Amino acid sequence: MQYHSTRDNSISVSSAYAIKQGLSVEGGLFVPESFPTVTLEQISWLADRSYHDRAQFVLGKFLTDFSEDDLKKCITGAYTKEKFGTDAIAPVYKLNNSVYFLELWHGPTCAFKDMALQILPHFLTTSMRMTGESEEIIILVATSGDTGKAALEGFRDVNGTRIIVFYPDNGVSEIQKLQMITQRGDNVSVAAVRGNFDDAQNGVKKIFTDGEYKTLLGRNGFKLSSANSINWGRLVPQIVYYFSAYADLIKSNEITLGDKINIVVPTGNFGNILAAYYAKKMGLPVNKFICASNENNVLTDFIRTGVYDKNRSFHMTISPSMDILISSNLERFLYDLSGQNDRIVAELMAQLAETGKYEVSDDIKAKMQELFDADCCDDKETMSAIKKTFNESGYVMDTHTAVGKCVYDKYTARTADKTKTVIASTASPFKFNQSVLIALEDYNAVAGKDEFELLGMLEQKSGMKVPASLAELKDRTIIYNTVVDKDQMKNTVSDFLKVE
Repeated sequence: MQYHSTRDNSISVSSAYAIKQGLSVEGGLFVPESFPTVTLEQISWLADRSYHDRAQFVLGKFLTDFSEDDLKKCITGAYTKEKFGTDAIAPVYKLNNSVYFLELWHGPTCAFKDMALQILPHFLTTSMRMTGESEEIIILVATSGDTGKAALEGFRDVNGTRIIVFYPDNGVSEIQKLQMITQRGDNVSVAAVRGNFDDAQNGVKKIFTDGEYKTLLGRNGFKLSSANSINWGRLVPQIVYYFSAYADLIKSNEITLGDKINIVVPTGNFGNILAAYYAKKMGLPVNKFICASNENNVLTDFIRTGVYDKNRSFHMTISPSMDILISSNLERFLYDLSGQNDRIVAELMAQLAETGKYEVSDDIKAKMQELFDADCCDDKETMSAIKKTFNESGYVMDTHTAVGKCVYDKYTARTADKTKTVIASTASPFKFNQSVLIALEDYNAVAGKDEFELLGMLEQKSGMKVPASLAELKDRTIIYNTVVDKDQMKNTVSDFLKVE
């Protein structure tokens, strides 16, 4: 399997090279040359298999230059019961006869990013060996909250790599911030950026496309790569858990083989829902994708109108990991819908860079709307969904999952679609304890309480145990307190690497 760039499909590289490189030289994203087919019989076979077996089956179809043994080592090293607390790795929780939560937050940092970022370091070190890479790999990450900690934890003390994470100052939850600024590891660094997530993400992209700076790094023995979802090694593991969820529904007799399901994904960067779309292209029976946004509803408007316009107010919400106005992985989706037309994608991305907006053709819009529905909700609606679901079932959602549930409820009210539906549950409610407790109780209940008192309150209210990785933050020392302007990010990288 070879990989092409969304902006220049004459570029053709192996999966190992695509993972090592992260971003194509001209700024495009790597995509597979074709999508392998998975039959219903094969999906039936997956129903009686472990998560390890399911991952080996799906990943083996894309990472064809990895040996079977190499792939197995990557999978078994990443997905352990010790790290995820369950052999299921990504269990499915039945809310009622129509709705199921795909719980993607059982990993070490309590967010869905662990599903990819626990395995990406294994992919990367294997790719470095396969491609004869001698330079030290420098991982640059822009995060809206969860990716940063998951990447730091995944790459901590991995030989041949260093990682620096940029997060928006005042744009993440207190728990998310504590997770990052107390990170241990000899090869890690963390800095806040004055601005929002898009400022941090744009800063990282500028570094990646600065040829002169990359030459300077090369002279010092460094090579840039990414752990954001622009890296194919980040995206491909996410395809696995949609097949796994379907297989679990078959195994528990909730659906019959071949039944179509709906998939709801709360998303800002479009990566998680893109992985679900790729699963459908391979053969997963899906009726409708429902794209859920918070008040930063650029994706909702795009899917409904075909116009992508980031020229709008940026809202800081209680679902901060979705506070994004530039959805990087949408580029891969456009490449696919346009019939792998790199010229169209390059033009659209140039328009976005120059004017902050673009409009797709009627043909692309029609294809998109046939597959996708989209809606959004504000913080008040998000909190209402948390309280309503808890009152009805005793299940506690985090603020991002609640966006998904709120949008799903709007969708069913509008369409009366009774198709069984999987909602991607993307974070533990303990990561956003204050907002969840305000939803379940009121503002007065949390007044004057610190993060760790709130964790205890939510444990008592929910009947769930506080994840150990969050409880131990109380005793961690703050290591990183750097705050930089967005135009100083390159200097921050240079300082970390000690290059001039």
